[in-house]
Amino acid sequence: MANLTRTTALIGALAGLATTAMAEDVTITVWAGGSNDSDSYRIEAIEIAADILEREAAIMGDELNITVEGRRDFTGWDEFKQGITLGAEAGTAPSIVVTSHLDIAPWSQAGYIVPVEDYVDLDSWPLNNIYPNLMEIASYAGTQWGIPQDAESRPFFFWRETLEAIGYSEDQIDALPDMVASGEYTLQNVLEDATKAVEMGVVEEGYGFYPRVSNGPDYAQFYQSFGGVLMDPDTGKLVLDKTAMTEFYQFFVDAVAAGVTRQNHIGTDWNQWYTEVANGRAAFWHGGTWHFGRYATEGNDDFWGTIQFSLIPAGNDAGRANTITHPLVYLVMDQEDDRVEEIAAQLIAIASEPRLNSLHAIQSNHLAVAQAQSDIDLYRGDRWASEATEVLLASATSQPNHLQYGAFSEAMFRGLEAAWSGVQTPEEAVAEVEAQMRATLGDDLIVR
Repeated sequence: MANLTRTTALIGALAGLATTAMAEDVTITVWAGGSNDSDSYRIEAIEIAADILEREAAIMGDELNITVEGRRDFTGWDEFKQGITLGAEAGTAPSIVVTSHLDIAPWSQAGYIVPVEDYVDLDSWPLNNIYPNLMEIASYAGTQWGIPQDAESRPFFFWRETLEAIGYSEDQIDALPDMVASGEYTLQNVLEDATKAVEMGVVEEGYGFYPRVSNGPDYAQFYQSFGGVLMDPDTGKLVLDKTAMTEFYQFFVDAVAAGVTRQNHIGTDWNQWYTEVANGRAAFWHGGTWHFGRYATEGNDDFWGTIQFSLIPAGNDAGRANTITHPLVYLVMDQEDDRVEEIAAQLIAIASEPRLNSLHAIQSNHLAVAQAQSDIDLYRGDRWASEATEVLLASATSQPNHLQYGAFSEAMFRGLEAAWSGVQTPEEAVAEVEAQMRATLGDDLIVR
């Protein structure tokens, strides 16, 4: 009897060891740049995905235990990106990062990230439902490195009461998005109307057109408005169109000369800027789709009754109405353990399902990444998400994933700032930008 008891105990112990051996414990760390409380689903969606993947494993008879550790408390993009690069060099990088698609080119070349396509089926649900242009934005050199985490766009805004005060009817204001899209209403009309608003005393001098106060993707939109092209699709080289760049700079110089934009506007405090545009101090401005929620926190509880929005208007016949989407993407960082990379990629795929992504889109005032999100009640029932998707996304382009685009963007903005502030004429500024770009980009630049 004693021997039987000992045998039974041994069998039980061995069974327990077998069960333990089959259990898999994985820790997935997620760092999300540029994220605040409203963007919490950039991490929480991965946590939900981990629960789903654990349940799927259990049904298959496996025990998979995933611990998700998230971080988004960075002081800014600089701290976030420095932490990523230092971690990657030291072998302590997080498993997943949520970052700008512009990081794909340099980080893939540095070996910091691995192709997500190595671990997931891009042709199956839900990844095959993501908008193809967004998937392309998350790729580089023919490889799918990342998956779009969200989408956004950067519209032009009009204050309705100001337009009414200078003579627009309600029907005309409602028709502005279509007029902009067709090229009937251009940036020259913006200058004319902004000047009229200032001269009539509807808005203060310097508040007719109130642009963003620092560099950003928005300014590439105005280059495109005058016919500029960021990258040549045939060669993959960046493009400096001197005529388009000069006319882009001249538009802002003209705005200053007309008294509708302040010469020292660049560098204005962002909190001040948000408060002013949200409450009608400016006639026209531009920003992001996520501003919808910010305006409410600044006291504007009637967006639809006070603000109209559209694409960025065309600048001339050579240009076009346009907008730039700057989606953040999920990237898998290179790990010592390939299994961690595999689990991370699977979690990203699950987090990309329409219902999960819609939680983030609506909470943070971003736009859908997948076509099916238009059929999700939460998304379909949100007026801002629905209308912004319809008006903006079909015309959205992106900044190119190019190793030298950061240098291109910085040179373009420095030239704009020099012309805007009166330090140089637009022609002089463009000549200096050309010299800088030629020196920095070399054969990666086409000058037209």
